[in-house]
Amino acid sequence: MLPKQRSLNQNSANTHSVLDANQIVSLQQTITELSPLQLAWASGYLAAKSEQGGIQLAAVVAAKKLTILYASQTGNAKGVAQKLAEHAKAAGITVNIKNVSEYKPKSLKSETHLLIVTSTNGEGEAPDDAIEFHEFLGSKKAPKLPSLQYSVLALGDSSYEFYCQTGKDFDERLKALGATSIAPRVDCDVDYEDDTQAWITSITDTLKDGLTKSDDTGAAPVVNLPSNVEVESQYTKQNPYPAELLVSQKITGRDSAKDVRHVEIDLGESGLTYQVGDALGVWFVNSVSLVKELITTLKLSADEKVSIKGLSLPLGEALTAQLEITQTPPAFINFWAGVSGDKKLIALAKDKNAAREYSAKHQIVDIVKAASADVTAQAFVDALRKITPRLYSIASSQKEVEEEVHLTVGLVSYKHEGATRFGGASGFLANDVEECATVKVFVEHNDNFRLPADGNTPIIMVGPGTGVAPFRAFMQEREASEAQGDNWMFFGDQTLTQDFLYQVEWQGYLKSGLLTKMDVAFSRDQTAKIYVQDRIKENAKEVFEWLERGAHLYICGDANRMAKDVHQTLVEIIAEHGQLTREQAQDYLKSLRSHKRYQKDVY
Repeated sequence: MLPKQRSLNQNSANTHSVLDANQIVSLQQTITELSPLQLAWASGYLAAKSEQGGIQLAAVVAAKKLTILYASQTGNAKGVAQKLAEHAKAAGITVNIKNVSEYKPKSLKSETHLLIVTSTNGEGEAPDDAIEFHEFLGSKKAPKLPSLQYSVLALGDSSYEFYCQTGKDFDERLKALGATSIAPRVDCDVDYEDDTQAWITSITDTLKDGLTKSDDTGAAPVVNLPSNVEVESQYTKQNPYPAELLVSQKITGRDSAKDVRHVEIDLGESGLTYQVGDALGVWFVNSVSLVKELITTLKLSADEKVSIKGLSLPLGEALTAQLEITQTPPAFINFWAGVSGDKKLIALAKDKNAAREYSAKHQIVDIVKAASADVTAQAFVDALRKITPRLYSIASSQKEVEEEVHLTVGLVSYKHEGATRFGGASGFLANDVEECATVKVFVEHNDNFRLPADGNTPIIMVGPGTGVAPFRAFMQEREASEAQGDNWMFFGDQTLTQDFLYQVEWQGYLKSGLLTKMDVAFSRDQTAKIYVQDRIKENAKEVFEWLERGAHLYICGDANRMAKDVHQTLVEIIAEHGQLTREQAQDYLKSLRSHKRYQKDVY
């Protein structure tokens, strides 16, 4: 949405009209590129020109404004930035809000007040939208910014090593360039709503006086500029839609080591719409048996009242519907080490990497069982994070399934000391919800994982395991829209007979000609394990040829190993067949990413 702009004050009594909206837009586009010195010169020049024309122009005053930039991989940062913009506008501040990919970095030298809301992608990488901006700030091209006041809000997950790294990078670089921090950077964990709201209120109050008081004696009228308004659904993360679960069907074989479910959900009359590449957010409740086991281990009562952010409710209900107990943040290890005094946990808590690895493999109940401690119910719930919804790549096109949405869900399960532990949302969808029951959902838009606008553009898809989900949607979309571009799929899993997800559908697309080429890698069907990156390497020359003729490349699935291995394979292929150095090959892929031709949906 474009900001409201103040018109220019004209103090002469002889002035019969102010600038119209188009003239103001033109003028403001011009002056945003000028330095303070150039603005001063332009002010004198315009004053002189006005006197020559018989109109006395006392001064040219640029409207004070707040620029908000957001860098969002899945949409959370965008949502926070939009709330910030609404709050600031309500306080009377003129706001310019932009995706950082649409912002010219050189314009920083003309800014006076800047707020950045950013997530972090992968292992401390900038979101796709922010790659160029991130590089610019770290380069010699970045200007000195002595007149800039700024603050940064970073979103992340403390379970990861490079927690909120992109926000930290932006903060450090702006400070190094001479900008002044309006308020300290705030790093927000997965349960970020309260922290972000507090920051929004605080930063708006801090900026309000300086950005709403006029330097002029006369009142400056407001010109409403045309805007593109996004139509948002009434159903959001905070207000999910109570949808009906239609199907939760296992699609791996009887002897498979994995339990993968094809899930179909009815969006009914919700009006919810999605694009292929988007994700579905699923709210869940914890398993009743797991909650009972945890309360018994703690030697507490399920009926004991606890308070969560001012809400009083029984402990059993809090652990079932409000608090996260299937994922363990490293901070809980610190807490339990302190209350239990257990030497092993204390040593573990001191080693951040070891604590992260341990927490990833142990649920809250496992840690509580590992070291006994006397703790009050309130102290215990205060140490837990609130439940956050899980995001699943949508496996359908609305052009094909209309009011439905399909997911491909891998059931997370493992054994721990004889007990079977299940993932929170995957266990809920696979074990705890009956068909026709209600599941609370919302759509999370992902503009960083989109099919090319031109249906004639070829695409290469790499999606082993449940990473196949968005590419099933891609095929449905391309079939429904009669796209003519070539489509190449790389799929992998453990065995052909047990783990070939949606095999009949892929064979149908090959037969119809919609799917141009498909290469599969089943790691356990032969002595030497074969993965998707091996199949990509076998087709190296053709992969490079597709890229050279404009193909878009997509990767979905495991971020820790698969995506890294595929990336390195691509670097090798581009270096060899493009006759480039490794560094140049890296730049080639970086260029593809900045032009939205290399997109990842990894987790």
